[in-house]
Amino acid sequence: MDDEIVNLKMKLLEKEGELADLKRKLDQMEKGNSRLTVLHESVTDLQPLKSHTTLSNEDIMRYSRQLLLPELGVQGQVSLSNKSVLVVGCGGLGCPLAQYLAAAGIGRLGLLDYDVVELSNLHRQVLHTELTLGQPKALSAAGAISRLNSAIQCVPYHLQLTRENAIQLIQQFDIVADCSDNVPTRYLVNDACVLTGKPLVSASALRMEGQLTVYNYRGGPCYRCLYPSPPPPNTVTNCSDGGVLGVVPGIMGCLQALEVLKIASASFEKQLLMFDGQEGRFRSIRLRAKQAGCAVCGETPTVTQLQDYERFCGSAATDKCRRLNILTKEQRVSVQEYKEIVDSSTPHLLLDVRPKVEVDICCLKTSINIPLASLEEKKSEQISLLKDQICELKQHGGITSQVPVFVLCKLGNDSQKAVQVLEKMSGKEIEPVTLKDISGGLMAWANKIDPSFPQY
Repeated sequence: MDDEIVNLKMKLLEKEGELADLKRKLDQMEKGNSRLTVLHESVTDLQPLKSHTTLSNEDIMRYSRQLLLPELGVQGQVSLSNKSVLVVGCGGLGCPLAQYLAAAGIGRLGLLDYDVVELSNLHRQVLHTELTLGQPKALSAAGAISRLNSAIQCVPYHLQLTRENAIQLIQQFDIVADCSDNVPTRYLVNDACVLTGKPLVSASALRMEGQLTVYNYRGGPCYRCLYPSPPPPNTVTNCSDGGVLGVVPGIMGCLQALEVLKIASASFEKQLLMFDGQEGRFRSIRLRAKQAGCAVCGETPTVTQLQDYERFCGSAATDKCRRLNILTKEQRVSVQEYKEIVDSSTPHLLLDVRPKVEVDICCLKTSINIPLASLEEKKSEQISLLKDQICELKQHGGITSQVPVFVLCKLGNDSQKAVQVLEKMSGKEIEPVTLKDISGGLMAWANKIDPSFPQY
């Protein structure tokens, strides 16, 4: 009996210890949440960071492994705690960047993103989880950062960076990291950094490749010095259009964090870093000098205030899939109209112009696949296939006039280009055909006709 009482008392003591430990962890989490600024849906002026001159015992323990580095040391760590960084975009680049800056002890992180967490984000945007689906990305990222390091201040901004708010926002931070995925935002962030005198660490990632550059720092060039004019909109591809292996933006985001920390510790060289994930190679290109004739940072700048960057670039400031509109209404049909054609068993040819890798994901069984690139390059094997399909349909489908050809892709962008290519071929390389683009493509088919059809 006495032994049983002793055992019960020992278990009680263990439970009391566990309870005390849980209370301590709860206090730490509540402390972290108190440092998480309420979600900002507009730009407000922030209080200056409280200046640190020494490290606490807890700081020394937390950052002990990097404090041992001669390149950083105590003074470098103190400097980090007094620095603030604005992260523009909490996606594939911004997540690892913010995570490592928080882990390293940056004093304040501004996390800006206008979007919400979607399932397709999770393979690369590692701060977000299934539990935060539908939540603003800025808030989701800030919550994860706060759980990682409650000693730093997170300021989540659920808004889109524009020429109206960029200056007021950027001037409140020491360093800016551009993790966006569109050209207008890159020019906007660059110009705002030049006008406010802030260094800019910029990265990009697409498919299996990435690039990283530091702009507007220590007399170095700005983005416009290297790219005075934006590329044609139809030549720009983003992750939604071209795809990306999740680890590639992870690598580039970590390298961005490294460059931010190097700026904070005054160890930096002017270079463009290129990463090839397929070959596993890095290549550094020394940047050319700052350009005297640059429109924004040159000797006689013509850009002295922010402009309409969507108009300047001819494209939207978004990382969503592009929506082209290069055909007339008469050249396009809706998915509902095409469904009526299918239901009526009207003989026709359905041409899917996506790359084979996308066709392997999903396709309509009645379609034939000839990628847009093959049509543009007029590859003989693919053109012969198209000719054979047209002839067979004409012979067995009872078609006496031109064969109706409906062109399809993921979103209705490449299919419009394919219609233009095929119109030039009609009556020349192939028999005369009647061409129609299916507006909205397979994703419109999934949303409006067949909810069981896969979306990607």
